Amino acid sequence: MNDGISKSLCYLAGSINPATTNAFNTIDKRKHCIKRQLVSRISTDRSIRIFETKLSQQVDIFVRQLLSSYHKDPGAAINISERCKYLGLDIAGYLGFGYALNLQVDSTYRFLVGAMTIGSWQLNMCMQFPALRKLRVEILFYLLAVIKGKSFLQVLSKMIQSRLGKDKNAEHDLYSFMADALEAPEGDRITASEIWTEGIFFFPAAGDTISTTLSALFFYLARNPECQRKLALEIRTTFTSGADIGSQRLVGCQYLRACINESLRMSPPVPGTMWREQLPSDGDEPLFVDGHVIPRGTQVGVDIYALHHNHEYFPDPFAYNPDRWLLPSRKETKPADGEDAQTPGLIHHPAFIPFSLGARGCTGKALAYAEVSLAMARTLWYFEVEFHATMLKDNTQVEFKLLDVFTSSHDGPSLKFTPRGEHWKELLDNE
Repeated sequence: MNDGISKSLCYLAGSINPATTNAFNTIDKRKHCIKRQLVSRISTDRSIRIFETKLSQQVDIFVRQLLSSYHKDPGAAINISERCKYLGLDIAGYLGFGYALNLQVDSTYRFLVGAMTIGSWQLNMCMQFPALRKLRVEILFYLLAVIKGKSFLQVLSKMIQSRLGKDKNAEHDLYSFMADALEAPEGDRITASEIWTEGIFFFPAAGDTISTTLSALFFYLARNPECQRKLALEIRTTFTSGADIGSQRLVGCQYLRACINESLRMSPPVPGTMWREQLPSDGDEPLFVDGHVIPRGTQVGVDIYALHHNHEYFPDPFAYNPDRWLLPSRKETKPADGEDAQTPGLIHHPAFIPFSLGARGCTGKALAYAEVSLAMARTLWYFEVEFHATMLKDNTQVEFKLLDVFTSSHDGPSLKFTPRGEHWKELLDNE
C-alpha cells in the first residue's frame, strides 16, 4: 500500500465501539500491523497442515450430506449456496474459537447465515452513507435479534466464553494465537475486548467469503460441463481415493487452481470498491493517481468486479475460461503476494485482486484456496454435478448472481449430485 494513503475513514462505520477496532477496520497503520501479524498466524502453511484434520472432517460431512440427500431422493434439487454457507461457518467456528456450530447437521445456529448477511448490509450502507451511523439503527436490529433469540453477537459471546474455559493451547484456533498478546509488552498488547472485536470480523471473512467462492465455482462447473470434465479427470487421475485427497498434493493440481481463479475473477466474494484516502497522518506530500492530484480526504478506489471484467486485462471477460490462467497461453508475471508461487505453470495477473493487495491484502488467502480446493476435489471424486431440471429452463445466465452487501449475498443454484460408481461407499467406510 502507498505510504501516503490509508484506509478510508468510512471503514470506522464497522466499529461497534469506536475505541476498539479489528484488523479489518482499523485505520492506524501501526495497530493494523500488530493485528495483522496475530491474525495471519492462523493461515501459515504450518497452521494449515495442523488444522487440516478438522477441515477434512467438515468437508467429509459436506459430501456425506450430499450423499444422504441423493439416497432420500435421487432427483433432489440441492441449493448449493445453502450447503456451502453451512460448511463455511462450521469451519470458521472451529478455526476461530474451536467451537462446534454444526450448521451442516443441526438447524440450531443456521440463523447465523441471515444474521451475518444483514450485518454486512448494514456495514455497507453505513460505509456509503456515514451519516447513517449516527442514527445507530444497528441497535434496533440487535434488539430484534435478541428478542427472537437469533443474535450473532450473542452466539459469538457464547463461543468466546466457552473458549475462555479451556487452556489457551487446547485448540488450534485464532484465540490460541491471540491469547499471548494479552500479556505482551505495552505497545504490542491487545485487550480481551479486541479479541471479541476480531471475532466479529473473522466470521464473515473466514466463512462467508469461502461459501461465495465455492458456490460460484459449483455454478461455473455445472454451467461449463467440459471444464468440469477436465477438472474431474485431473482429480481422479491424481488420487486413488477420496481419503487420499489432501491440501499438500492439491497444490499441484493446476487446472483446479485455474478453475478457482477464474471463478474468483468472475465472481469475487468482495465485489465492490476498497476505499482509500489521504489522512493528515500520511504526510504533507500531495497524493497523485495517474498524474492527477487527489485532494486530501477524497476517497479513491478500484471496483474489483469492474477490474476483473475489463477486457483490456481479461479478453472475453464474461466467458468462464480457466485456460487463461495456464501457460503458455500468456506470459507469466511475478506474483503480487507470493502465495501462488508454489503452483508452477499458473499465470499471476497483476489485475487479479480478489484478496486485495499489499499490507491490507487478505491474510487468509492460502487457507481459502486450501478449503475450496479440498471441498471441490472431494465432491468431484464422489459425484457428477449438473444443473437441476428447474435451472435448465433459463440457460442464459452466464454469471453467478451476487448481491453486493460489502461481502456478497447469493442464492442457488439448484444442482443435482449423482454418485460416481461405487466410490460413495468410501464415505460409509470412513465414518
